Formats: sequence, structure tokens, C-alpha cells
Amino acid sequence: MSDEPSATVIATDAPPGTEPLSWEEILRRFDEERWYWVATTRREGHPHVRPVLAVLVDTKVYSTSSPKATKGKNLELHPECSITARARAIDIVIEGTTTWVDDRQLLERVASEYRSKYGWPVTIQADGMFDAPYGAPTAGAPPYRVYEITPSRVYGFGTEDELGVRSTCFRFSA
Repeated sequence: MSDEPSATVIATDAPPGTEPLSWEEILRRFDEERWYWVATTRREGHPHVRPVLAVLVDTKVYSTSSPKATKGKNLELHPECSITARARAIDIVIEGTTTWVDDRQLLERVASEYRSKYGWPVTIQADGMFDAPYGAPTAGAPPYRVYEITPSRVYGFGTEDELGVRSTCFRFSA
């Protein structure tokens, strides 16, 4: 989420002149959360949704997957995904495309964020995959590949009256 996106209020009951939610607030609230859901597409086109851990580095979202996991296989075939968070007073949906991360310096920064946010003691193997003494019970054993989500659209759905009328769609230029 590198460039500043365009923002449009999407609440149907918003009074004229309603200000959209701010991009900085969406980023802050997304980053403050600890639990996320990612939706991928299976080979035959059906959705696949799983809970994940995610971190924000330089306004971009990063998560991990075992190459053997359905989620990882799905992202190989269909790199488009959505990741969601239920933040205080705002539900956030990020739609975008994933790329696998292999830059060592970036992997170090992502690993540092995982250690700081979750206390997850990941290390980076020579092949650029994360190793750890444990993972989520449904994640399978390490190693884990790191992927970056480049957003095309982000939605901030206000869940309280004051923010509900300011529900916003953020669009990124191609």
C-alpha cells in the first residue's frame, strides 16, 4: 500500500459532503489488530478462507504460508486474494494480488515485525523461507513462504454510527 489511494464514501446514507475515512486511520487500525482472515481461490474456482497472522511493513501487508498448504498452492495458481480484519469500529477488507518475497533485507524486516507483534521467533533459512520452533496447529510444520499483498481496493466499513456513514472505498491506480 505504497501510494496514497483515492477515497470515496460508499455509505448509501451518507449526507452530502461527508468526509471519507482517512487512509492513515485505516492503516493504523489494521496494524493494531492481531487476527486476520485471508480468502484465496481454489484450483476449481471455489473460495478458501483461513485465519492468518499478518504484519504491516512500510504500509504493505505480509503473511506466510507453507508451500504444502492449500492456501499456498492457491496463491501459486491464483495470486489474487482478500485479507480482512475486524478493527475497533471498522471492518477492513483489502483486495489485491500477492507476490512471494525473496529479498533478504525485506524478509529480515518482516521477521522482525512478526517477532515484535506476535512474539513468534521466526528465523530466515538460506532459501528465504521462515523457520520457527512452532506454527499454528492448522499451518503445518515449517518452513513458511512470505507473501506480500499489493492492494487494488481497500474497504473500511464503519460499524458505529459516526463511522458507518463514512464507510470508504480506497482505490489504487494501476
